[in-house]
Amino acid sequence: MISSRNNILPLLYKSDQTVFRLKDIALLAGESNFQSLNKRVNYLVKKGELINLRKGVYAIHNYNEEELSTKIFSPSYLSNDYVLQKEGIMFQYSKAYTSVSYLSRVVEAGNATFVYRKIKNEILVNTAGIDIQKSGLGIACPERALLDYLYLFGDTYFDNLNVISKQKIKKLLSIYNSKTLTDRTLKILQNA
Repeated sequence: MISSRNNILPLLYKSDQTVFRLKDIALLAGESNFQSLNKRVNYLVKKGELINLRKGVYAIHNYNEEELSTKIFSPSYLSNDYVLQKEGIMFQYSKAYTSVSYLSRVVEAGNATFVYRKIKNEILVNTAGIDIQKSGLGIACPERALLDYLYLFGDTYFDNLNVISKQKIKKLLSIYNSKTLTDRTLKILQNA
């Protein structure tokens, strides 16, 4: 446990994370007194040394907005338009960070927009095709993002499917347990 005189900022900057919930800070600081920790965190926010992005969500300066997307609602992972656009599968540009989560919401935090789409819990908690980084950030691979998109939004047109692995798609299809999605996906892959 660190004493109240010690600053928690060095612990935050040494961490792999740039965005924290109070419980994350408590774990890093070894602090069990949440009331005391909350006061210290709020003091750092008032001094401008820590950013309060949203109730209970704090960040160091130059934080990672992708990481923020998974801290607002958890569990969640980046997928859909964000990944498909980043991988060159969809050419339509959007500045929003799109994620899959246990609820559907649009949230403004910091200088960004975060869009969450609800998906079944069995799909959400299955980590196949999701790259989970040290910071806790989860990002869907292009194939998983494509399947999430088709599952959530139905038939659509994709600009470039050359980067998609058909074998990986076929392996990931079982996560969704949907004949409609399987038929839709195989039809799109045939025309690719």
